[in-house]
Amino acid sequence: MKKTPHALVIGGLVALALTACSSGGTGTTAQKDVDLSDVDYSGTVSVITRYAGAYEGFFQQMKADFEAEHPDVTIELQQESDQGYKDKIKTLTASQSLPDVYFSWAGNYAEQFYDNGVVQDLTSVIGSGTEWGDTLAPSAVGAFTKDGKTYGIPFGLDAKFMVYNEKMFADAGATVPTDLDSLLETCSTLSAAGLTPMSFGNVDGWPALHFITQLNSYNVPAKTLADDYKPDTATFENPGYVDSLDQFSEIVDQCTTTGASANGSDYYSQRDAFGAGASAMFYVENLEFGATVPEGSQAEQDGWNIFKLPVPADAAGDTGALTGAPDGFLVNPKAENLPLAVEFMRFVTDKKNAETLTTMLNIPSPVVGSLTESNSTPQLRESIDQLQDASSLSIWLDTVTVPDVADAYLSGVEGLIAGDKTPEQVMDAVKAASEQAKG
Repeated sequence: MKKTPHALVIGGLVALALTACSSGGTGTTAQKDVDLSDVDYSGTVSVITRYAGAYEGFFQQMKADFEAEHPDVTIELQQESDQGYKDKIKTLTASQSLPDVYFSWAGNYAEQFYDNGVVQDLTSVIGSGTEWGDTLAPSAVGAFTKDGKTYGIPFGLDAKFMVYNEKMFADAGATVPTDLDSLLETCSTLSAAGLTPMSFGNVDGWPALHFITQLNSYNVPAKTLADDYKPDTATFENPGYVDSLDQFSEIVDQCTTTGASANGSDYYSQRDAFGAGASAMFYVENLEFGATVPEGSQAEQDGWNIFKLPVPADAAGDTGALTGAPDGFLVNPKAENLPLAVEFMRFVTDKKNAETLTTMLNIPSPVVGSLTESNSTPQLRESIDQLQDASSLSIWLDTVTVPDVADAYLSGVEGLIAGDKTPEQVMDAVKAASEQAKG
């Protein structure tokens, strides 16, 4: 499952579409009360996801099961690829034709929809202290909460980890790193043994930004980071930003074989290389563990495990932070049968169906207690334990920032990889973009 260049250019396009539809006064919709105690189980609920292809079976089953329980209901389901979804949601937003239920990434991407009044406030049904909300991990619900109001329904718990091949580590005499310096030493040890330390491809830009997200959270104090990610309070003057870019460059130079050519290398082929036993490490989301180490793959036969990207020495930020954010869904307040639309998503996220999600797709759900020994791997359960223990979740850099800043980071880090830009030049461009985005 591709995490994609979340906001980036498409974020800007969605923002423009939202601005266009709200400027005439018809884009925002008055909020209604959502009463799930007396749902009218009749009519149609339109749903769009970004789970086409290998992942589409889950929502197909949810549609079939819900319709079987409620014969007078039709779930009108549309499933798109990542890029297809981004293109489609831009068109639907601009034409004021958003479906009843639609996918969203957390962070600034989702906030564009909240701020333009095209999302139902779900605080009364899924917020803290509600029956439904209490079945979900608080950090997941919090990722779709703004100014005390909860707007989104978290669907998949997602965080970033380094996966490693246990046999390759053992054969090379390499140890699991405990800090950033020891990660570089591990890469040196693996290289000396004739092994590729780490697969890395960045043709879409976002894989590099996931490294930077985690390093920024380590190197920059949390309050400063939060202020800088909002243009009205941003300065980007903290030296930790340059440190993060320097550290990322060291990882690319010392741990990967793609190096300066990584911008032309596909993330998914590099992911497959790890599964085939061609490299010892790969930085990947836990949603993708199953695709990264398929059943019967060389990596599975060799044995594999996970660790969090190690913390640099003298880190001044939140060393307990973990990069990640839940995927989720938003509800259109214009839905003809609003309670039914919300009830469908409550059905999708009940414990039984949350367990099915993990069984079918190896995707961890935010529903408490939905991961079991029978439906998940030890590595997936360990990733969720670490996510729950994290001091904070660092939302992807390309969704937590506004699109102009995300795009400046994207192009800047691509230039850093290619050797065309220094860390200082990257941050100069980020500062300029942030200044330009000030309200």
